[in-house]
Amino acid sequence: MVKPEIGLSMLFCLDQPFSYVLKVLPDLSVKHIELSDEGLHALKKNSIKKLKEIANSHDLDFTVHAPWANVNIATISPVLHRAILKRLRQSIVLSGQLECRLWLFHPGFQSGLDRFYPGKDWQINLDSVRSLLKVAQQEEVTIAIENIPEPFPALMKSVDDFHRFYHDLNDDIGMVLDVAHANLNHQLNDFMQQFSQKIIHMHVSDNQGTRDQHLGIGYGTLDWKSFAKAVKKAQYDKLLMIESITHPQESIQYLKKLFA
Repeated sequence: MVKPEIGLSMLFCLDQPFSYVLKVLPDLSVKHIELSDEGLHALKKNSIKKLKEIANSHDLDFTVHAPWANVNIATISPVLHRAILKRLRQSIVLSGQLECRLWLFHPGFQSGLDRFYPGKDWQINLDSVRSLLKVAQQEEVTIAIENIPEPFPALMKSVDDFHRFYHDLNDDIGMVLDVAHANLNHQLNDFMQQFSQKIIHMHVSDNQGTRDQHLGIGYGTLDWKSFAKAVKKAQYDKLLMIESITHPQESIQYLKKLFA
């Protein structure tokens, strides 16, 4: 029977020093780990070596979440845009050195200048994605783009946004379906049905249906049994990456039982 693999994002300990990540990695009950190239956990050359040593000795593999704080790939400021793309290119290069299985990133956001330059941010968003794809191909890194929830002013939140994106991009890039984000938009089933061939990674956490809380699985309002049925129907056999800040280990066991 086709079923997904289960992984754990280290987002739950982003407030801890990177040394904490290195300490707990060998004791986690999953082999698929998502690292955040952000904050205290920003990737560096010396950390890549340590991570690869642990991965080799404990049979782990990594995905990498690109920097997201204050990162807007659709900014119309040329100075900020150059700085942001430089940071993201650096992240892809380091992820390639880590030999990660996937690097994922957020789409751009609208700004207060959108009314003066209508459509400009959408075009810059597309150009940025093309630029990142080019770097990823050079570094032999697979990359994918994630859906963002309401009420954030992101350019890509709904299924309609993603249909427009794939039509206008005219290039091949996978989607990271954030289940909690789609739950907030009330479009989880729509995403899974309409983009089953594009989804190559999923983020899973729970919420109360009002904001992105990153709760442990089963601690919010998301219908996980219905979700499991949809995953099985789609024959999705890739990663379900737990992004719960609370109850991460409990969330692992919940999903393992759900897909046993």
